[in-house]
Amino acid sequence: MSDRVLMIDDDAALAGMVAEYLGSRGLSVTIAGTLEQGETLLKRGGFDVLILDAMLPDGDGFDLCKAWRQQSALPILMLTARGEEADKVIGLELGADDYMTKPFSTRELTARIRALLRRAGPSGPAAGQPLRVGLDLAVFPDAFQVTVEGQPVSLTASEFRLLCALAEAPGRVLSRDQLLNRLWSDDRMVLDRTIDVHVKHLRDKLGKAGRHIKAVRSVGYKIEP
Repeated sequence: MSDRVLMIDDDAALAGMVAEYLGSRGLSVTIAGTLEQGETLLKRGGFDVLILDAMLPDGDGFDLCKAWRQQSALPILMLTARGEEADKVIGLELGADDYMTKPFSTRELTARIRALLRRAGPSGPAAGQPLRVGLDLAVFPDAFQVTVEGQPVSLTASEFRLLCALAEAPGRVLSRDQLLNRLWSDDRMVLDRTIDVHVKHLRDKLGKAGRHIKAVRSVGYKIEP
C-alpha cells in the first residue's frame, strides 16, 4: 500500500502538478484547497505526511500546524511562498518537521517527503512499548506521548524527537550534529545553538525529570536514569 500524502494548498494547478508527480513516484496524494477541508480530512485519518501552505483563503496554515502538532505526530512539511528566515523559524517552532519555499523542485520535495517517512518509521522499542528513564519518565514513541510520574507532558514535535533520540540511547553521548540530523533534514542550515535551546525548553517542561538529561561539555548530551 502506498504512503498517503495530504496536501493543503489553494493553488489548484500547483497541487495538481505535485499530485501527478508524487503519484508517479508511488505516493498517493489527496488535495484540499482550504483549511476547513484539510481539517476535515485530517480528522478522518489515514495520512502519512501533511504538506501545508501557510497562506490559505480561510486562515493561516501556521495555526493549523500548531493545533495539529499538539494532538498528532503526523510529519508536517510547510510548503509556502513565505521564505523569510523569520517565517521558517516560526514554522519549525510551531511543530513543522520541514520547511520549503516556492518555487521548488519536485525532486527535492519528493526526497524530503521520503526522509520524513523514514524518520517516522518503526524505531526504538516494540510497538506500544514505552522508553523508560528511571522511575519517573516514560516516552511512548508510537503515541507521541510523554509522562512524568504518570502525568502527561505536552512537547513540540522537535522536543519530542530530541527526547526520543536521547532515550533510545541511554548513557550514550550524542553530539549536537547527531541530534541536529535526527531532528531536521541534513541539508538545512541550523546552528548548534538550536539544540541547546531545545534542551533547555525540554528540561523546563519535564520539571524534576529534566535532571536525566546531562550536558557533556564541548560534545553534546546524554540521558541517564
